[in-house]
Amino acid sequence: MPNHFPFSAIVGSDDMALALALTTISPAVGGVLVRGEKGTAKSTMVRALAHVLPPIDVVAGDRFSSDPRERNPLSPDGPFAVGAPIETRPVRLVELPVGATEDRVLGSLHLEKALAEGITEYEPGLLARANRGILYVDEVNLLHDHLVDLLLDAAAMGSSTVERDGVSVAHAAKFVLVGTMNPEEGELRPQLLDRFGLTVEVAAPRDPRLRVEVVKRRIAFDNDPEGFSAQYREAETELTDRIRTAQDLLGKVELSDDALYKIAEVCAAFEVDGMRADIVTARAAAAHAAWNGRLQVTREDIRAAARLAIPHRRRRNPFDAPGIDEDLLDQILGDTEPPTDDQPDDLPSDEETTEGPGQPDNAPPESGPDPGGSDVLQETRRDSPAERHSQGEAQREAPPTPGETPTSVVAPQQAYRTKLFSVSGMGAGESGRRSRAITSTGRRVGAERAQGQGGSIHLTETIRAAAPHQHARGRKEGAVRFKAEDLRVAVKEGHESNLILFCVDASGSMAARKRMEQVKAAIISLLLDAYQRRDKVGLITFRQDRAELVLPPTSSVDIAAARMRDLPAGGRTPLAEALLLADRTLRLERIRDPRRRPLLVVITDGRATYGKDAIGRSQQVARHLAATSVASLVIDCETGKFAMGLARELSNQLLAEYVPLGDVSASALTAAVRISTELRGSDVLVAKSLETRPKRHSQRGPAQREGEVA
Repeated sequence: MPNHFPFSAIVGSDDMALALALTTISPAVGGVLVRGEKGTAKSTMVRALAHVLPPIDVVAGDRFSSDPRERNPLSPDGPFAVGAPIETRPVRLVELPVGATEDRVLGSLHLEKALAEGITEYEPGLLARANRGILYVDEVNLLHDHLVDLLLDAAAMGSSTVERDGVSVAHAAKFVLVGTMNPEEGELRPQLLDRFGLTVEVAAPRDPRLRVEVVKRRIAFDNDPEGFSAQYREAETELTDRIRTAQDLLGKVELSDDALYKIAEVCAAFEVDGMRADIVTARAAAAHAAWNGRLQVTREDIRAAARLAIPHRRRRNPFDAPGIDEDLLDQILGDTEPPTDDQPDDLPSDEETTEGPGQPDNAPPESGPDPGGSDVLQETRRDSPAERHSQGEAQREAPPTPGETPTSVVAPQQAYRTKLFSVSGMGAGESGRRSRAITSTGRRVGAERAQGQGGSIHLTETIRAAAPHQHARGRKEGAVRFKAEDLRVAVKEGHESNLILFCVDASGSMAARKRMEQVKAAIISLLLDAYQRRDKVGLITFRQDRAELVLPPTSSVDIAAARMRDLPAGGRTPLAEALLLADRTLRLERIRDPRRRPLLVVITDGRATYGKDAIGRSQQVARHLAATSVASLVIDCETGKFAMGLARELSNQLLAEYVPLGDVSASALTAAVRISTELRGSDVLVAKSLETRPKRHSQRGPAQREGEVA
C-alpha cells in the first residue's frame, strides 16, 4: 500500500518541482532550499521525489553505497575486489531531524560491541547513509549550529571524516541537500544559505479552483491510497524515464563561451558575492537543457537557472528579502533564440513541457504556469523592491486619522556592531552564542550518568564507573564487563541562545527625528546581533494609551526588523502598561520554553505620562519585575544638557544594567576601554608617588557586558 503522495499529483508547485528535477539530474548543482509558509506541500513533494528517481547500482553489502564504476571508492568497507557483486536499489531519502545528535549524524563507536566484546568498530551515521542519495532537513533554519557546521564540511568536501571516541575513519558523503523552512521561524546562516545551489519560494494558491483541486486530491488519496496512486502510475513512470534520459544526456550538453559570458554578465549585473553563483547557474542551465532534450544551452535555460540560483545570493544582510528583478534579467538576456535544430525527435519540446515536471494531463488548466512564470513569481514581479519602497513612502506621508495624535515614521540610521549583552550565571538552554551554559557542544568540563539517548560518551569515566564492580560481576580475565548504569556522557560548557524581549518607547518624547533615527539604528543593530547569536526575539511597543506585543517571541528577527522600521512615534508614554505586558509575555514564554533564559531590553527616556500617578505605578511594576530575577537592560534615549535621569532611576528599580544610547555600539566600548586604560595608567603613577594603591569597586547588573562582538 503506497504511503507517499504521488509526485505528479501535486498541484501548483511548478518551480519547486523544476528545481528538484534539475538538482537530481545534476547533483553538482548543490541541492535545493524551499522557503514557504506552512501547509504548502513542501515536505510532501520532497518525500515523493525519491519514488520517481531512477534506481542506482551499488557494491553489494557495502554500507556506504559505493559506485561500482568508481575505481577507488572512499569506503571503510573496501577495498573491493574486481568483479564484486552489484545490486540495484532505489535512491535513499535520508531525513535529518532538527534535534539529531552529532554522533547520530557523523556516526561513532559501535557501543554494543565496544561494551560487550571490547571491539572498536565504527557505526555509520546519517551522512554515510545519505551518500549518493538525498539528505532532507525539514525546518533547516532551526538546525543547531554544530550540525550546520557538519553539513557545510560534508557538502564542501563530498566526504566525512570522523575522529572521536577512539574511531578514525573517512567515507564518501556525496548527497543532494534539500531543505525546507518557514521564514517566519527564522533565517539561515549565510554560510549554509550559500551552500544550497537553488532556492524556491512557494505559497498556497490564491485561486479558489486550485485550492479546491488540492483538497479533492488529498481527500481522494486518504480514502484510497492504492487507487489514487494507480491513476498517476503512468505519469510517475514517464517522469522517471525523463529524469533518466536527462541524466544520460547531461554529459553531451554544450555550454558555449557565449553562454558562459551571458551567465557572467547576469551574475555581475545582480552583484552577487563570489563565483559560486556563476558555477551553479552554469550547471543548472545545462541540466535545464538536458531536461528539455536540448544539446545546447540557450538563453531560456540561463533564465530558468538564474531565477533559481541567484535570488538567495543577493542578500547583503540578514534583513534583506531574497528576490530577483525579472525585468532586469530579461533586459540582460535579450531576445530568446529560436529552437535549435539538434533537438532529438523522441524528447518533448519546450512547448510540450511548459506545464512543468510532474503535471498530469487531467490537471486543471490553471495548475500549470503561464508563460510569465508561477503565481508566486508574478506576485514578486508586481511587488518589486522599488514599488514596495514607493508604497512605504506613501504610507509614511499619509495624514493622521481625525481625532488621533499626530504620528511620524522615520527611517533608521546605518546599523553597527553592538556590545555583547548577556545573562549572568550558567544556563542550560539551546546552543547559541550569547550566554554561558551547559550545552551539547563546547569544552568538556565533567561527566554525568547517561539519561536516555544522545550525548558524547566519556570513555574514561565510563570505565572508572565500571571498574569497582568487576569482581562482583565475576570477571577474572578478558574484556571489562559493563552494565547500562556504568555509561557516562560528557558535560560540556558552551554558550546558549536567549530570548531578547525588546520593549520600545514610541511616545511623543521619542518622536524627534534625530532621536528616533538613533533608537531605530540601535534596535536594528541589536536585532542583527541577535540573529548572529541565534536568539529568539520579541517586540513590545508602547505609545498613547496602550502597550502592544507587535511581535510574539520568534526566531525570525527579520520580521522584527521590518516592523521596527515602520514603527510610528507620538502620543503619551504608558510605561507601566509596557512593563506589565513584558511581565505577562515572559511568564508565558517561561512555560512554553523553560530552558531559554530571557533578557529584557527596555529602550526609553524613562518618562511616564499616561494614567494617574504614572511614575509611581511604573516604579512599582519595575520592582515587581526585579523580584522575578529577570535579567534586564535599560538603554537611555534621553539627550541634551538638562537630562532628568529618569531612565537611570528605572534601571535602579529593575536592578538592570544601565547603558546610554550612544554606548550601545562596540566602537563606544573600545573607546571606553582605551580611556579606562589611560586613566588606570595615570592612577598607577599617582599611586607610586604616594606609595599607595587606589581601591576600585565595580557593580554589575543581571545583564553583563562581556566585550566586543567578534
